[in-house]
Amino acid sequence: MRRALGKSHPRVVGIDDGAFDRRDRYAPLAGVVLALPDRLEAVHVTRVRVDGRDGTARVVALCAAIGSPEGVRAILLDGAVVGGFNVLDLDAIHRATALPVVAVTRRRPDFARIRAALERWFPRTARARLRLLKRHRLFRVPTGANPIWATASGCTAADAAWLIRRSTVVGYWPEPLRVAHLVASGAASDRGRRSPTFKRRRRRETGGPVA
Repeated sequence: MRRALGKSHPRVVGIDDGAFDRRDRYAPLAGVVLALPDRLEAVHVTRVRVDGRDGTARVVALCAAIGSPEGVRAILLDGAVVGGFNVLDLDAIHRATALPVVAVTRRRPDFARIRAALERWFPRTARARLRLLKRHRLFRVPTGANPIWATASGCTAADAAWLIRRSTVVGYWPEPLRVAHLVASGAASDRGRRSPTFKRRRRRETGGPVA
């Protein structure tokens, strides 16, 4: 993956959810494709059940709805949960998309507090949800500013760290996730409208596939 990301303008999918209220049944979920470092190629918005168990399927469907822009190399997730405690199965997403999947977070998770919250609110599924959260090793990624934490499926920790640095434009947060968050936040303030899809129309290019 590092070799592919070293080429000019590799494409990366960024996925994040938007703001929601605990009384809501659904939270907005946005996916974007960026040709690194910052060229937006595609956008799609869907929804995911708050505290549900459909997150993995919704992420896979979101990637399919975006389509398969030529040269997509990886998927970046803002954390391994969406819509509250809707825990994602990174391995299942990797298998379904055949792409490396990297989930990042700004702070190291406090698994003791997470376990307590899961056991309180989801006693029947707490163990399964926690197992997904702890399936892969969490590792620290230095950024030159605030370090972030990541976990990955389908690539090594070194490749995941390279992806994070390669996709960061300003500060320490990957640009695909920053853009996905903006899109999801816009969807959160515009509930009730049909989820849009946008694809940037590209000119036919010569000289082989675009990396």
